[in-house]
Amino acid sequence: MPKMNGEKKEKAEKRKKLKQHVAQKGELELETEPKKKKQNLQATKEEEKLTAEERRKLERKLKKERKKKEKQLMREAGITTKKVEPQKQSGSERALAYLTSWSENREEWKFQKTRQTWLLLHMYDKEKVPDKYFTILLDYLQGLQGGARDITVQKAEAFMKEFDGSDAEDPNLLEKCERIRQVLQLLS
Repeated sequence: MPKMNGEKKEKAEKRKKLKQHVAQKGELELETEPKKKKQNLQATKEEEKLTAEERRKLERKLKKERKKKEKQLMREAGITTKKVEPQKQSGSERALAYLTSWSENREEWKFQKTRQTWLLLHMYDKEKVPDKYFTILLDYLQGLQGGARDITVQKAEAFMKEFDGSDAEDPNLLEKCERIRQVLQLLS
């Protein structure tokens, strides 16, 4: 086992030295090319004439080229890099976090139409909006205004008519009916 740790340390040190070498090589190339400096001076004069949008496009293009060169140098040195992508929250997690933020910290809370829309579409589904959040959602719905309020009432009434016509005694259906009744009582 001690050998494994020693080998890992050696490999890590090698990688570190290679990275430093690649970085130095890149810096040396920049310093030894006076033509590039003249081109940069000319480029800055041309950049002054560009609009903000054109300048932004040029900056993105240059950044992309720099990254491409860095990757090329890293590949030549035999160094591999692993991309770690941050985990993104699902729509339901974001919407429930939005709702929690509304209830706990209204000073920093900011209205987000997409989150509200998601909540209004899925508020009757117990799996997507658990009971704990549904009580908060009912408080949130009290402040609902305009078209969103009207459409929510219309949809709830339509759902009630649909469920009143069916004689199913499915527990999920009964829970959904109860939530619809609560929303109608609140908004009507």
